[in-house]
Amino acid sequence: MAEGQGLQPSGNPIVEVASVSKRFGRVVALDDLSLDIFANEMFALLGPNGAGKTTLISILCTLLAPDKGTARIGGQDVVTHPRRAREKLGVVFQESSLDGKLTVEENLDFHARMYRMPRKLRHRRIDEMLELVELSEARRRLVRVLSSGMKRRLEIARALIHESRLLILDEPTVGLDAQSRGRIWDYLTRIRAERGVTVVVTTHYIEEVVGCDRICIIDRGRILALDSPDALRANYGQSVLRIRAEDAAAASRILSRYPQATVATGGEIRIVGAQNSTVIDLLEHNGTDISDYSVERPTLNSVFLALTGRDLRDGPAPAGPRQAA
Repeated sequence: MAEGQGLQPSGNPIVEVASVSKRFGRVVALDDLSLDIFANEMFALLGPNGAGKTTLISILCTLLAPDKGTARIGGQDVVTHPRRAREKLGVVFQESSLDGKLTVEENLDFHARMYRMPRKLRHRRIDEMLELVELSEARRRLVRVLSSGMKRRLEIARALIHESRLLILDEPTVGLDAQSRGRIWDYLTRIRAERGVTVVVTTHYIEEVVGCDRICIIDRGRILALDSPDALRANYGQSVLRIRAEDAAAASRILSRYPQATVATGGEIRIVGAQNSTVIDLLEHNGTDISDYSVERPTLNSVFLALTGRDLRDGPAPAGPRQAA
């Protein structure tokens, strides 16, 4: 397990990942990765593009088999007992898989039938789920006419209708406006509090995971840090000096003076761990080279940047020894 990990939550884990590895040709997607996720935990999985998040989720959802190691959901091995594992699992993928030609109610009913739920139980659970995500009045509307936020709420309801104990959401708020994103997180908080569901989420909006119990940061298939938000900030958070240079020549002069600086996609220069003296020195010696600068105090974003060399929403790392990895 990663260094700096704090105390584990109490109770039995609902997700157990032990020494899991997965390769795609020469690419190592997961590299001997181990972690436990506990009942009723709000757990965030963060990593740059290509870090291994999707591969891990695909294994937990029984869509991929690991090359090595084991993964269990509620004690059920996802390889040897995939059906039993899926019975405990609800999933909301980044890309919608709803049937736009069916109504809201029909989408839920079809999913419940797939899990062989008796008719009376199906109807009761449909009513409960529609009330939970505030879609009762839309139950007879075709899914294709719903807003993006309403579709996402319906997918959450569908993932929970078979009384799953674990809800996995891959980028659940991507493409939604800020208000809809906040509403989705309100539902997830209620679901966890009212139904005791464990929530595992990936996101590229780092501000969304501040309220999670634990955050796991992975890169290149390995865990870099796993702890509570407060502990991550305390252990890894650093100030970040962000600089916009006047032009390429000015950027070159700044980089030559500060070997610890990195260049992000888009040309922003970053100095992780900058002190007040760094800012003073920069303004004194390179003030005319700067079009704009700002100092970000220790945040979860600075934790992510310090560990991975990138902001969460950065693209793939550009090549070059002086650029962000």
